[in-house]
Parts: sequence; structure tokens; C-alpha cells
Amino acid sequence: MEFTKGHGTGNDFVILPDPDGTLDLTPDLVAAICDRRRGIGGDGVLRVVRAAKHPDGVALAGEAEWFMDYWNSDGSFAEMCGNGARVFVRYLLETGLATAAGGALPVATRAGLVRARLDGDVIAVEMRRPRLHATSTATLGGLTLPGTAVDVGNPHLVCPLPAGLELTGLDLTRAPGFDPALFPTGVNVEFTAPGDPVTGVDAHVLMRVYERGSAETLSCGTGACAVAAVALHDVARDTGTVAVDVPGGRLTVTVTDDSCWLSGPALLVATGTLTP
Repeated sequence: MEFTKGHGTGNDFVILPDPDGTLDLTPDLVAAICDRRRGIGGDGVLRVVRAAKHPDGVALAGEAEWFMDYWNSDGSFAEMCGNGARVFVRYLLETGLATAAGGALPVATRAGLVRARLDGDVIAVEMRRPRLHATSTATLGGLTLPGTAVDVGNPHLVCPLPAGLELTGLDLTRAPGFDPALFPTGVNVEFTAPGDPVTGVDAHVLMRVYERGSAETLSCGTGACAVAAVALHDVARDTGTVAVDVPGGRLTVTVTDDSCWLSGPALLVATGTLTP
């Protein structure tokens, strides 16, 4: 089985080319591939399959040739992965499987159609506009932190830290507690703190994230979009651009009237073969 390893701001993925959808990919195999000691290691698997050849992508085959079949590192599915989509597009372009007509490229995902835009070494993907829809809490050790529930095609809970509590001091070796009635399929939990002013953006936020199905990761693209939407809402803005610093680097999120653009680096770092 051929593979490529890539990452977007440290959010890393194992990419498996399977154009015709013939690979027998199972949760156990995905978990084994993503194991950082016994496998290749990664936050998830990106299977590259033609939309017409995958049951979850066939409805979008008329709009996009390729479907991003994304799996979390524990072998579960996720509706969407913003950094994964950017790495997926990088792979399509560098392997010649696709070209960007007019600098744009559509990709089918479980959360719908995603459009990518190229700007030098940076890849941006256009996703649905984040929807803030409820308030809730996350529990972490002895802490109970209020947060905002955000839908970005997948579920998020954004929890700004109170003054005096440092992001670096959080113990994210265990999953935060959350309300299962509000998040019946689990939730990605983002913890945030304000950053110093950055020229050219409307806000600057620092973020750590515990992703459902993958534990703490160095970056989460949809999480950055959720965090940006909450940061803008907190300063009474519906649209704007936010710099989101994650442990793996910086992402730039632009929320418009009808969508959300996630921008940042996406790199391919290795290729090889693995034995299932």
C-alpha cells in the first residue's frame, strides 16, 4: 500500500491513494496506521478516492472529481477536517491528479463541497460559515469552563479561559467532559486566550484543542474557524479576519457573510509503502 505523509501546521495525516475505491479500509487498520509507535503515525487518514466511486461522495461527483474520505486516528469518521482538506488539495496538485482551474479546486467531503484557493505556498479552503447555536460547558480536571457551541460542518465547543488561567497549564491528556445531550456524537473542544495585536487582522487568538477521535492535536482547521467566529462575535462583528495561533503555527481565518476561509501552509513530507 502506497502512502504519503503530510501536515498543516503540525496537524498530520497519512494519505492513501485509492482512486477507484477498492482499498479495504477498516477502523482497526486506520488506527494501526496512525499509531505513532507501531505504525506511521498521524492525527488521521486521508483516503483519496474519486467522488463517483464512494457512496458518501457520489452525490457531489458532478461538482468535484475527488472525495476526501477522512478518518480520525482512532478509526472513527469525521464530517470535515479543515487542515486535512488543505493537505488533501496539496496532494492532488503535487501528484498531478488535479489542476486548479483559475487558481481554484473543488473537493467533495462528508460536510459538502469545499473549494480550495492557491496563493503561492499557502492553500486556503472555503467552508461553510460557522454557526453559533448554544452555550454549554466543558469540564477539565476540577475546572468547569463555559463555552459556545459552534457548527462548522462538525461540532465544536469554544471555551475562552478566564483571566489568570494559562493555556500552557491545561492538562489535555484526557478528554474534556461535555454535555452528551447537546453533542450526541462527541465534540471538538477548543480552549482560547487573547493574543497580542497583529497587524492586518481584526483579532488575534491563541488556541489549544482536544479533537474527538484524535486527542490533543497541534492544530485543528475547523476548530480555528469556530474560534474565529466566537472571537468576532465577542467584539460585535459578524465578519472579519482572525489570526489563530495553535501549537503548530498560525492559521488565518476570514469569516464572510456566507462562508469561512481557512488559510495556512500545507506540506507533504514523505512517501513510502506500508504493509497492512
